[in-house]
Amino acid sequence: MPILPRPLILASSSPQRKKLLSKLKIPFEIIPSNVSENTREKNPRKMVLQLAVKKALFVAKRKKEHWVLGADTTVVCKGVIIGKPRNSRDSRRILEFLNGQKHKVYTGAAMVLNGGETIFQAVSVTHLKTKKLGENELASLAGKHMDKAGSYAVQDREDPFIESIDGPLDNVIGLHLDAVKTLLKKSKKAYSSRASGRMK
Repeated sequence: MPILPRPLILASSSPQRKKLLSKLKIPFEIIPSNVSENTREKNPRKMVLQLAVKKALFVAKRKKEHWVLGADTTVVCKGVIIGKPRNSRDSRRILEFLNGQKHKVYTGAAMVLNGGETIFQAVSVTHLKTKKLGENELASLAGKHMDKAGSYAVQDREDPFIESIDGPLDNVIGLHLDAVKTLLKKSKKAYSSRASGRMK
């Protein structure tokens, strides 16, 4: 992995993203952006990128000397974009909609440098299928994962909802590490070029 000039900042309070990013064994700090995730964008690829950039920029403008990583994850089923549940009732509605269905999980990642002067982006997609669960099983899951798009947690061994996964698992959890590695390499190259330019 490239050597960072300063600790990377993860603009997210997600414990799942923190755990995933720790696997890269690079120094990083956490400063949640806490920006609104409301958007009128209907294209899921564009939406997760838009929000990932928004989150990273919010922090980067205050921490201009750091590289800032933002991320956003959403679920799409039958053309419908599904975010985090608003309450337990909404969680049950989402689970019923996804029950026994194929769907996709999109995660956008954005690396922001120099307070927003340079931005690198990536989108990863994973295809999944849920099991067909009965009413009692759905009821037991409703409200359990309120902080996750789709209202389920594929990393939870006690979550029986997912039947099959085609694509990166870490993308479903919230951060595709191969994409992050690519963003770090691009950032390192841009940083080195900028540093060389200052020395001339």
